[in-house]
Amino acid sequence: MRILVIGKDGQVGQKIQNLVNKTSDTNYSNYDFVFIGRDELDLSKARNIQAYFKKNKFDVAINCAAYTKVEQAEVNENDANLINHLAVKEIATIAKKNNMKLIHISTDFVFDGDKSQPYIETDTTSPINIYGKTKLAGEIAAISIMRFNTVILRTSWIYSEYGNNFVNTIIKNAMLKGKLNIISDQFGTPTYASDLAQTIIVGTFNLIEEAKSYWQSLQGEKKETFRFLHVSTDEVYGDLKASSDLFSEETPYNPSSPYSASKASSDHLVRAWYRTYGFPILITN
Repeated sequence: MRILVIGKDGQVGQKIQNLVNKTSDTNYSNYDFVFIGRDELDLSKARNIQAYFKKNKFDVAINCAAYTKVEQAEVNENDANLINHLAVKEIATIAKKNNMKLIHISTDFVFDGDKSQPYIETDTTSPINIYGKTKLAGEIAAISIMRFNTVILRTSWIYSEYGNNFVNTIIKNAMLKGKLNIISDQFGTPTYASDLAQTIIVGTFNLIEEAKSYWQSLQGEKKETFRFLHVSTDEVYGDLKASSDLFSEETPYNPSSPYSASKASSDHLVRAWYRTYGFPILITN
């Protein structure tokens, strides 16, 4: 299985690289991870994206790249739109054509920030700046083009040892100054880039990879009758309205909570092992 990670120099991209390289924890030797950045692929030009995927084929694409300079996006709307919207649209179009899974990192900036409680996936989006508007446009494009094979992860306040982020700024200023004056009218949930990388890569991966190895070691009838039973949830289909028909196996995925989104992601991963290796599976929702 070939897995492309776009945005290798960002916080999440670097953490995914670190995770994959830790072969002592999990063996990724059977998987071909390709990490690219701006030097390898200029996302601002559709023809570059098309040319890259014409030469290179993948089973999964993880898009960690984005135009994240919130204030500069207000004066560079075209640049933000090219990366956060049009590039995502192009990648999703290519992914659908090539039957490739797409995992796209988005943001809580697709909301207006007026809610006093934590946001959930079903809340109405209402971005108030160019950055949020272009990120939402990218989400809509990806889902519209390839609803079944797209997973969108909305994150907030990402921090790590790399780059500029809120945590690094506070630590740096705390070491340089004796007193810090900080605003107290903003609320968010900081996301450690390493935790996000673990969520994207590890999760179901460890269990199903061990099960595949066990299945391959079996012989005869034991191997023929082996099944990997993955217990999922009907919440991957979204919210059932009073006037709606009952869910079925053909119902499109439309998860509406962090829990259901994570289960939908693991469902797709399990199916990928079946398609790639013939690994016998059963999924119950």
